[in-house]
Amino acid sequence: MSESGDIFHPPVVVRPPTRGQRPYRRVEIYGRTVGRATGPEDVVELIRHAGVAEPDLDDPDLVAWRGGDRTVWEPPAA
Repeated sequence: MSESGDIFHPPVVVRPPTRGQRPYRRVEIYGRTVGRATGPEDVVELIRHAGVAEPDLDDPDLVAWRGGDRTVWEPPAA
């Protein structure tokens, strides 16, 4: 935690994969859902559309991955 007491949150959050026939991950930028991603290239495109020319999906200051990293696109087996 920083000295000011603030907790840092990256601007982009990629939510866990959904269950179902065609799993996807919801992408949020500054708390607002901006789309669904079925692979890393979709996440890159959504971030580019928001104004970041060359997003680095491995940068923890830019992207927070929930429910698995950028290689996880299927939900865990039940």
